[in-house]
Amino acid sequence: MKSDSRGMLSGAQEASIPGGRVAKTRQSLISSSMVGSTNRGRVLQSLFDFGPTSRAELARLAGVNRATISGIVQPMIDDALLVEIDAIPANSGGGKPAKPLWFSPEAKPICGVLLMPNAVHSCLVSLEGIILAEDRMVLPSGAGPVDKIVDVIIECVTRTLAKAERPPLGIGVAVGGMVDTDRGSIVAVNLAPALDGYPLAEKLRQHFTMHALLDHHPRALLVGDRWFGKGRGVRQFAVVYTGEVLGGAFYFDGHLYRGAAGAGGELGHTFVQLDGEVCLCGRRGCWDTIATLGWLRRQASKIGLPDAAMLDSAKLVDLAARDVDGAERLLDLYARNVAVGIANLQQTVAPNLFVLHGDVVRGGDRLIEAIGDHVRRMVPSRPGGEIELIAGDSGDQAALLGAAGLVLSDLLQFAV
Repeated sequence: MKSDSRGMLSGAQEASIPGGRVAKTRQSLISSSMVGSTNRGRVLQSLFDFGPTSRAELARLAGVNRATISGIVQPMIDDALLVEIDAIPANSGGGKPAKPLWFSPEAKPICGVLLMPNAVHSCLVSLEGIILAEDRMVLPSGAGPVDKIVDVIIECVTRTLAKAERPPLGIGVAVGGMVDTDRGSIVAVNLAPALDGYPLAEKLRQHFTMHALLDHHPRALLVGDRWFGKGRGVRQFAVVYTGEVLGGAFYFDGHLYRGAAGAGGELGHTFVQLDGEVCLCGRRGCWDTIATLGWLRRQASKIGLPDAAMLDSAKLVDLAARDVDGAERLLDLYARNVAVGIANLQQTVAPNLFVLHGDVVRGGDRLIEAIGDHVRRMVPSRPGGEIELIAGDSGDQAALLGAAGLVLSDLLQFAV
């Protein structure tokens, strides 16, 4: 085990585990060179959680004196990352009005990218979470060749970066497929097999000569919720996405759970029916097979609902509201199918708060409440175990913000 001159661990520890193998564990201490970036990240994290905040309040939250906070934030003001905004009026006891710190409009933006099997959507995001510019392009056939697909991705990002007034901090990509976060490569995209195994992060780094990384689409949704949305300031919650596919992500005790090489969160391929339908992954009974748009449209066709091939949650709720025969029963069954996977998650890791994204959000309060009712019937009641389901985003915005948040989390040493 190596140590630097100050005795702090400078590398990963090695520990013996059964079978004679050696496992590398996380270092328990950080080097002195990392203290500054870690403290900057924690100050910025407080701003994301609490909004514009004065130095005095930041000092109180961190349990340090104001001079320490000033030493951390002043370089960020000098670098146009932060700015002091209009003062908060002094309280009745008098004193100098406090000037809150907030993100500077001159701060560098981040490029967020959403890569789905049929399209690429890119944008510039401010540190306040405002989308400043967007581009979207349809991708060539997912069957290949891969170079044509990558060329369109690069063209879309190039068009977006051209709109930036300052060089972006980096590029974050949310991928609608399995991702190896250690290597920055795509493992598999079921509807676009040409991308399987492609080292997209390295390609973007080389082409644009800037920091680039990628992650699984549902995890990017969670990061977007953590920094800019419904998960802001929450210590523990889960995200569930439904649409053509199904996925999810977990945030526990202030940390995003990725699993080894980013393998965690493939919720769509957890089993809910041992002898169920064959999934796109080749196995039977995955949650994907009963709680996605494909299942919903097949069932709608079987019972003769109008425009079954184009049905989504919003249209199904409308049909049920108009008492179209079979619509109410299908709506309840769809809600139950979504709920069964959420109930399994609650029984396993108990996040209590679930932020729903994608198609079910289009179903509005009626569908989300129906899902919640089924979940609560499936999960035994316990003190402190109140389950809350809330609507996130039905479109791409949360994923784009989350893709940008990946860059922030990595560059600024945020606790994600």
